[in-house]
Amino acid sequence: MAAIGLIFGHTTAAQAQSMALIRDTEIEETLRVYSDPVFSAAGLTPKNVNIHLIGDKEINAFAAGGQNLFLNTGLIIETKTPNELIGVIAHETGHIAGGHLARSGDASRAATGTFILTMGLGVLAAIAGAPDAAAVLVGNSGYFATLSVLGYSRVQESAADQAAATYLDHSGQSGRGLVRFFDNFRYQEVFSDAKRYPFFRSHPLSSDRIEALRVRVEALPNYDKIDSAALQDRHMIMIAKLKAFMNPPQQTFIEFKESDPSYPARYARAIAYYRSLETEKALKAIDALLKDQPDNPYLWELRGQTLFESARAKEAEPAYRRCIELMPKAALFHLALGQTLLAQDDAKRTDEAIDQINRAMEIEDDNPFGWRMLSEAYDRKGQPGMARLAAAEQFFAVGSPTEARVFAMRAREALTKGSPEWRRATDIVLTSEPTDQDLKDLAKEGSTAPRHKRPAAHPDTTETQAPAPEPSPAPTAKAPQTPPTANGPILLPIQGKS
Repeated sequence: MAAIGLIFGHTTAAQAQSMALIRDTEIEETLRVYSDPVFSAAGLTPKNVNIHLIGDKEINAFAAGGQNLFLNTGLIIETKTPNELIGVIAHETGHIAGGHLARSGDASRAATGTFILTMGLGVLAAIAGAPDAAAVLVGNSGYFATLSVLGYSRVQESAADQAAATYLDHSGQSGRGLVRFFDNFRYQEVFSDAKRYPFFRSHPLSSDRIEALRVRVEALPNYDKIDSAALQDRHMIMIAKLKAFMNPPQQTFIEFKESDPSYPARYARAIAYYRSLETEKALKAIDALLKDQPDNPYLWELRGQTLFESARAKEAEPAYRRCIELMPKAALFHLALGQTLLAQDDAKRTDEAIDQINRAMEIEDDNPFGWRMLSEAYDRKGQPGMARLAAAEQFFAVGSPTEARVFAMRAREALTKGSPEWRRATDIVLTSEPTDQDLKDLAKEGSTAPRHKRPAAHPDTTETQAPAPEPSPAPTAKAPQTPPTANGPILLPIQGKS
């Protein structure tokens, strides 16, 4: 996938490879097209619902920690049409809107569990061979395992079905896809829990329930609505991309044969060449696709990534610039360009790298990878205060208060007292479980209440006294955000939103 971050959180280090939280601009855009009308029909604000894509072949989807929706790649790949996947999303939306997550304390406790973030594409093998990473994984094992097995009652399942039917019809869509999806897995009813897919362990399925849903959706006005050809094409592209990134390249070449001239097949083969480290073949395949679709930002992204991960950062730069020209509000593209500029190890490019990363952070201010890169960039410029502040922001974003507080205290030592950056560091200290000694030290300065938001994207140097900003609410830790690309595994602890 052209911009994937892998997050592992499972029961043991050996099993950790099976769980990965993915970031990809193209797939996220498609899922938003599918989901936002359903969220609106449910009375939810779409931008407040976080969609997380888990790189796991198991068929599963679940909601957790408030308005957080998780979808396994395995489930997406099993859907034949957009309407089937939209139906599953509508069902999970029924659980969110119905308040089913509040059935016990387990959901909220699980939603604040810790899991692991690692950047890069195709790094499962690297992670598997990294004992330090494995050790960290063991210590952060419960998050997804706990969330994915939390079960709903049959009453709640039926209520979510009926709510899904309503949301789909109110958004002008058919409920036929959800019925068809359940029908395809009707046989799961007769399996023991140990043999069922996770989705059907936590979402008990029965023939009576399927039939009740069928009767309801067949009576609704939009039952006969079908997906547009353009939406179906988009679905097949998403599935081809997921398969190409999740499966071994040889399997991709077998499934998407050279004789298949369709766009999804050509796209999948280009990704498989990239993952096979056959850089020139990958570039040739990507360039052929770009000849047909010169304004496709996701193809330019794949070209940039292929070059970047072949240690050709300077050549990757124009591709990422083209991505941004085509999609200026895609945060992951700005981060990728910033990373590419930093990788060139040219002091003259550092300022622009910082600018690009800050542009990304203006769009996604809780992306830990962006803060990490900013920390590195400011360190290169000899600005230790800003570097430590960015590190504090990184840990604050992922819900690690101890590390956030430590780096914020260090940042305050190097920043100009009273500057916006110094005040932001103080706010992080005050909202990150400060020790009694921290509070005593801050009280001596009169810094005892968080008042200021993060400074503007283009801060002054540590030597410059800046005016204090207007007061604003205290910072609040947010849901996990994962990175674009990287040329090696990086581990960060991530905490879910409760």
